[in-house]
Amino acid sequence: MANEMISRQLKALSDPTRLHIVEFLARECCGKASVLEDGGVIGATAGEVCCHVTGAEQITSTVSHHLHELAASGLIEMTRQGKAMVCTVNLNALQNLAGYFGEMAKGECSEGCCC
Repeated sequence: MANEMISRQLKALSDPTRLHIVEFLARECCGKASVLEDGGVIGATAGEVCCHVTGAEQITSTVSHHLHELAASGLIEMTRQGKAMVCTVNLNALQNLAGYFGEMAKGECSEGCCC
């Protein structure tokens, strides 16, 4: 099951636009969002992501599709705050991917390996 999720996340990140979105969200507020006492939001909204990616002031169907693919893979989370859809990177998912590659990068031999 874990390998299926990693495969889904890597497929999502193989698209340059989606990778760019994850990089953008990871830089915004350390990848986290906060709701202020007055109901305002600190963090990137779907519209702000769209503006960053395409320059358009309104969210496009293409960026919406990319956001939903990233959410389905578990790489980002989307939360409705009033009229805004707040997007945050899932730091645990990125840490799991880093750990996955970190284990492979160790180069440790297993039984039956010709090391």
